[in-house]
Amino acid sequence: MGKIKIAIGSDHAGFDFKQILIPYLQGKEEIAEVKDFGTHSKDSVDYPDFAHPVASAVEDGEMDLGILICGSANGVAITANKHQGIRAAICWQKELAVLARSHNNANIVCIPERFISQETAKEIVDAFLATPFEGGRHANRVGKISCGC
Repeated sequence: MGKIKIAIGSDHAGFDFKQILIPYLQGKEEIAEVKDFGTHSKDSVDYPDFAHPVASAVEDGEMDLGILICGSANGVAITANKHQGIRAAICWQKELAVLARSHNNANIVCIPERFISQETAKEIVDAFLATPFEGGRHANRVGKISCGC
């Protein structure tokens, strides 16, 4: 993969980390673009309004990978995983991000702002972006995920 295009979104509970991660990502040489799908303030909002556009952008190939952030990461992960072409993984430590990419070919990482530090969030994002899909036995398993709905 050449330079990576990243879709990022959050609800109000993930807003602070999103605001920290955007410039952090923009400073990386391997990142071509970071597209912010909102929210744009800490005012209370509904997480599906931001998770669906991020998931659609990744699913449609407009963006290569996605990052979603909310308080627990559960809401955004559940929402994103409604999209057939999305494999969104909740990660609260970098080792989970490595496994999500290498074994599950996850294309969106979901981060729980209320439960981790800013430094851990950066470590998770770095691991997610740096880890390739292993393929092999994992490719067969990933191929069975879609329900074909």
